[in-house]
Amino acid sequence: MILELADIRIKPGQQEQFEKAAHLGLSTVIAKSKGFRGYQVRHSIESPERYLLLLEWETLEDHTVGFRGSPAMAEWRGIVSDFFAQAPFTEHFDLVAAAAP
Repeated sequence: MILELADIRIKPGQQEQFEKAAHLGLSTVIAKSKGFRGYQVRHSIESPERYLLLLEWETLEDHTVGFRGSPAMAEWRGIVSDFFAQAPFTEHFDLVAAAAP
């Protein structure tokens, strides 16, 4: 499993609208993508215009080739990109350790 982290900065005062748009895009567009396993949206407490999207994919290629190379990528961007204050920073991670309470 691969974790995609997308660090997103949005335009000031658009939190509520962005959250609705992100949920719509994640649940109706990205959720249908091959290899997609789930997501979390985190909102910064200290920086109100900052969000982290944590998306789980079966493989790196499911995201970088399958999703990014599909029409779904343009559809997702069409839903959320008007809220971006700058281009999101995206990085992928492998799990090396975990603990549950």
